[in-house]
Amino acid sequence: MIDFYTWPTPNGWKVAIALEEMGLPYAVHPVDIGTGAQKAPDYLAVNPNGRIPAIVDPEGPDGAPIAVWESGAILQYLARKTGRFGGSTERMRIGVDCWLHWQMGGVGPMAGQAHHFLKYAPDPIPYAQDRYVAETARLYGVLDRQLAGRAFVAGEEYTIADMAIWPWASLWEGQRHDLDATPHMARWLEEVGERPAVRAGRALLAERRRDPTSKPNEHLHPSRR
Repeated sequence: MIDFYTWPTPNGWKVAIALEEMGLPYAVHPVDIGTGAQKAPDYLAVNPNGRIPAIVDPEGPDGAPIAVWESGAILQYLARKTGRFGGSTERMRIGVDCWLHWQMGGVGPMAGQAHHFLKYAPDPIPYAQDRYVAETARLYGVLDRQLAGRAFVAGEEYTIADMAIWPWASLWEGQRHDLDATPHMARWLEEVGERPAVRAGRALLAERRRDPTSKPNEHLHPSRR
Protein backbone atom coordinates (compact mmCIF):
# COMPACT_ATOMS: atom_id res chain seq x y z
CA MET A 1 0.00 0.00 0.00
CA ILE A 2 1.64 3.23 -1.18
CA ASP A 3 1.09 6.28 1.02
CA PHE A 4 -0.01 9.11 -1.24
CA TYR A 5 0.19 12.67 0.06
CA THR A 6 -1.81 14.98 -2.15
CA TRP A 7 -4.37 17.71 -2.70
CA PRO A 8 -6.75 18.17 -5.68
CA THR A 9 -4.46 20.23 -7.93
CA PRO A 10 -3.03 19.41 -11.38
CA ASN A 11 0.21 18.14 -9.84
CA GLY A 12 -1.72 15.93 -7.46
CA TRP A 13 -3.93 14.67 -10.28
CA LYS A 14 -0.89 13.48 -12.23
CA VAL A 15 0.08 10.96 -9.60
CA ALA A 16 -3.50 9.99 -8.78
CA ILE A 17 -4.03 9.16 -12.45
CA ALA A 18 -0.80 7.13 -12.59
CA LEU A 19 -1.69 5.13 -9.49
CA GLU A 20 -5.10 4.37 -10.96
CA GLU A 21 -3.74 3.50 -14.41
CA MET A 22 -1.13 1.19 -12.91
CA GLY A 23 -3.56 -0.49 -10.54
CA LEU A 24 -1.39 0.17 -7.50
CA PRO A 25 -3.04 0.12 -4.08
CA TYR A 26 -2.63 3.39 -2.21
CA ALA A 27 -3.76 5.19 0.91
CA VAL A 28 -4.63 8.87 0.51
CA HIS A 29 -3.29 11.41 2.98
CA PRO A 30 -4.82 14.83 2.22
CA VAL A 31 -2.40 17.73 2.61
CA ASP A 32 -4.48 20.90 2.74
CA ILE A 33 -2.28 23.47 1.05
CA GLY A 34 -4.85 26.15 1.84
CA THR A 35 -4.02 25.84 5.54
CA GLY A 36 -0.27 25.43 5.08
CA ALA A 37 -0.28 21.72 5.96
CA GLN A 38 2.51 21.18 3.41
CA LYS A 39 4.84 23.10 5.77
CA ALA A 40 4.13 20.94 8.80
CA PRO A 41 7.22 19.15 10.21
CA ASP A 42 5.75 15.68 9.72
CA TYR A 43 5.14 16.36 6.04
CA LEU A 44 8.52 18.02 5.55
CA ALA A 45 10.02 14.74 6.75
CA VAL A 46 8.46 13.18 3.63
CA ASN A 47 9.05 16.07 1.21
CA PRO A 48 11.67 18.59 2.35
CA ASN A 49 10.50 21.02 -0.35
CA GLY A 50 7.09 21.38 1.27
CA ARG A 51 4.99 20.85 -1.84
CA ILE A 52 2.51 18.22 -2.98
CA PRO A 53 2.44 15.49 -4.12
CA ALA A 54 4.69 12.92 -2.50
CA ILE A 55 4.56 9.18 -1.97
CA VAL A 56 6.11 6.73 0.44
CA ASP A 57 6.50 3.27 -1.06
CA PRO A 58 7.01 0.64 1.67
CA GLU A 59 8.47 -1.67 -0.97
CA GLY A 60 11.16 0.55 -2.46
CA PRO A 61 14.57 -0.47 -3.75
CA ASP A 62 15.92 -3.55 -1.96
CA GLY A 63 12.57 -3.89 -0.23
CA ALA A 64 13.13 -0.85 1.98
CA PRO A 65 10.68 2.07 2.22
CA ILE A 66 11.41 5.16 0.16
CA ALA A 67 9.90 8.64 -0.10
CA VAL A 68 9.60 10.10 -3.60
CA TRP A 69 8.62 13.71 -4.27
CA GLU A 70 8.29 16.01 -7.29
CA SER A 71 5.45 14.79 -9.50
CA GLY A 72 7.66 14.05 -12.51
CA ALA A 73 10.05 11.97 -10.41
CA ILE A 74 7.11 10.08 -8.92
CA LEU A 75 5.76 9.27 -12.39
CA GLN A 76 9.16 8.02 -13.54
CA TYR A 77 9.59 5.96 -10.37
CA LEU A 78 6.18 4.32 -10.73
CA ALA A 79 6.76 3.62 -14.42
CA ARG A 80 10.05 1.89 -13.59
CA LYS A 81 8.51 0.03 -10.66
CA THR A 82 5.66 -1.39 -12.71
CA GLY A 83 7.32 -1.55 -16.12
CA ARG A 84 4.31 0.30 -17.56
CA PHE A 85 3.64 3.59 -19.32
CA GLY A 86 7.27 4.63 -19.55
CA GLY A 87 7.68 3.68 -23.21
CA SER A 88 8.20 0.23 -24.71
CA THR A 89 11.45 1.04 -26.55
CA GLU A 90 14.48 3.14 -25.73
CA ARG A 91 13.56 5.63 -28.44
CA MET A 92 10.07 5.91 -26.97
CA ARG A 93 11.45 6.28 -23.44
CA ILE A 94 13.62 9.18 -24.56
CA GLY A 95 10.59 10.87 -26.08
CA VAL A 96 8.58 10.32 -22.91
CA ASP A 97 11.36 11.88 -20.84
CA CYS A 98 11.54 14.89 -23.16
CA TRP A 99 7.81 15.60 -22.96
CA LEU A 100 7.66 14.93 -19.23
CA HIS A 101 10.43 17.46 -18.61
CA TRP A 102 8.75 19.87 -21.04
CA GLN A 103 5.67 19.76 -18.85
CA MET A 104 7.62 20.14 -15.62
CA GLY A 105 9.71 23.03 -16.88
CA GLY A 106 7.17 24.73 -19.14
CA VAL A 107 3.47 23.98 -19.02
CA GLY A 108 3.22 23.60 -15.25
CA PRO A 109 5.06 26.79 -14.27
CA MET A 110 3.59 28.95 -17.06
CA ALA A 111 0.01 27.75 -16.68
CA GLY A 112 0.40 28.00 -12.91
CA GLN A 113 1.45 31.63 -13.20
CA ALA A 114 -1.46 32.28 -15.56
CA HIS A 115 -3.83 30.85 -12.97
CA HIS A 116 -2.25 32.95 -10.23
CA PHE A 117 -2.42 36.28 -12.01
CA LEU A 118 -5.86 35.64 -13.51
CA LYS A 119 -7.54 34.29 -10.37
CA TYR A 120 -5.62 34.89 -7.17
CA ALA A 121 -3.45 38.03 -7.41
CA PRO A 122 -4.86 40.68 -5.05
CA ASP A 123 -4.76 43.32 -7.80
CA PRO A 124 -4.95 42.75 -11.57
CA ILE A 125 -1.61 43.09 -13.33
CA PRO A 126 -2.39 43.15 -17.07
CA TYR A 127 1.24 42.75 -18.11
CA ALA A 128 1.63 39.55 -16.05
CA GLN A 129 -1.73 38.20 -17.20
CA ASP A 130 -0.92 38.79 -20.85
CA ARG A 131 2.59 37.39 -20.52
CA TYR A 132 1.60 34.09 -18.96
CA VAL A 133 -1.55 33.58 -21.02
CA ALA A 134 0.50 34.12 -24.18
CA GLU A 135 3.29 31.78 -23.10
CA THR A 136 0.82 29.08 -22.10
CA ALA A 137 -0.85 29.43 -25.50
CA ARG A 138 2.54 29.14 -27.20
CA LEU A 139 3.24 25.91 -25.32
CA TYR A 140 -0.16 24.53 -26.26
CA GLY A 141 0.71 25.31 -29.87
CA VAL A 142 3.82 23.14 -29.47
CA LEU A 143 1.65 20.38 -28.00
CA ASP A 144 -0.91 20.70 -30.80
CA ARG A 145 1.75 20.31 -33.50
CA GLN A 146 3.17 17.28 -31.71
CA LEU A 147 -0.25 15.64 -31.55
CA ALA A 148 -0.93 16.10 -35.26
CA GLY A 149 -0.87 12.57 -36.66
CA ARG A 150 -0.14 10.97 -33.26
CA ALA A 151 -2.57 9.39 -30.84
CA PHE A 152 -0.60 10.49 -27.79
CA VAL A 153 2.15 12.92 -26.88
CA ALA A 154 5.13 10.60 -27.33
CA GLY A 155 3.65 8.57 -30.19
CA GLU A 156 1.09 5.79 -30.40
CA GLU A 157 1.51 4.72 -26.77
CA TYR A 158 -0.26 6.32 -23.83
CA THR A 159 2.45 7.13 -21.29
CA ILE A 160 3.31 9.08 -18.17
CA ALA A 161 3.96 12.07 -20.46
CA ASP A 162 0.23 12.21 -21.21
CA MET A 163 -0.55 11.76 -17.51
CA ALA A 164 1.70 14.71 -16.68
CA ILE A 165 0.42 17.14 -19.30
CA TRP A 166 -3.30 16.38 -19.28
CA PRO A 167 -4.13 17.74 -15.80
CA TRP A 168 -2.71 21.18 -16.60
CA ALA A 169 -4.05 21.27 -20.15
CA SER A 170 -7.50 20.22 -18.91
CA LEU A 171 -7.76 23.64 -17.26
CA TRP A 172 -7.35 25.43 -20.59
CA GLU A 173 -10.51 27.50 -20.13
CA GLY A 174 -9.31 29.07 -16.89
CA GLN A 175 -6.04 29.89 -18.67
CA ARG A 176 -7.99 31.80 -21.35
CA HIS A 177 -6.75 29.48 -24.06
CA ASP A 178 -8.57 29.36 -27.41
CA LEU A 179 -9.10 25.63 -27.84
CA ASP A 180 -10.32 26.13 -31.41
CA ALA A 181 -6.75 27.17 -32.25
CA THR A 182 -5.42 23.76 -31.12
CA PRO A 183 -7.76 21.09 -32.56
CA HIS A 184 -5.32 18.19 -32.08
CA MET A 185 -4.94 19.11 -28.43
CA ALA A 186 -8.75 19.30 -28.15
CA ARG A 187 -9.11 15.78 -29.56
CA TRP A 188 -6.44 14.45 -27.20
CA LEU A 189 -7.95 16.17 -24.16
CA GLU A 190 -11.28 14.53 -24.80
CA GLU A 191 -9.91 11.05 -25.51
CA VAL A 192 -7.57 10.99 -22.50
CA GLY A 193 -10.26 12.53 -20.31
CA GLU A 194 -12.59 9.61 -21.05
CA ARG A 195 -10.19 7.03 -19.62
CA PRO A 196 -11.65 5.54 -16.40
CA ALA A 197 -8.38 5.96 -14.50
CA VAL A 198 -8.14 9.61 -15.54
CA ARG A 199 -11.68 10.23 -14.37
CA ALA A 200 -10.94 8.48 -11.06
CA GLY A 201 -7.69 10.36 -10.52
CA ARG A 202 -9.28 13.72 -11.32
CA ALA A 203 -12.17 12.95 -8.93
CA LEU A 204 -9.92 12.18 -5.95
CA LEU A 205 -10.67 14.67 -3.14
CA ALA A 206 -12.66 16.74 -5.64
CA GLU A 207 -15.05 17.85 -2.92
CA ARG A 208 -12.14 19.66 -1.24
CA ARG A 209 -11.03 21.63 -4.27
CA ARG A 210 -11.54 25.33 -3.72
CA ASP A 211 -11.29 26.81 -7.20
CA PRO A 212 -14.19 29.18 -7.78
CA THR A 213 -13.65 29.15 -11.55
CA SER A 214 -13.49 25.38 -11.98
CA LYS A 215 -16.34 23.90 -14.01
CA PRO A 216 -17.45 20.31 -14.59
CA ASN A 217 -15.94 18.76 -17.73
CA GLU A 218 -13.89 21.90 -18.41
CA HIS A 219 -11.35 19.75 -20.27
CA LEU A 220 -13.90 19.42 -23.09
CA HIS A 221 -14.47 21.89 -25.87
CA PRO A 222 -17.85 23.62 -25.32
CA SER A 223 -19.29 21.76 -28.30
CA ARG A 224 -18.42 18.41 -26.68
CA ARG A 225 -19.64 18.99 -23.11
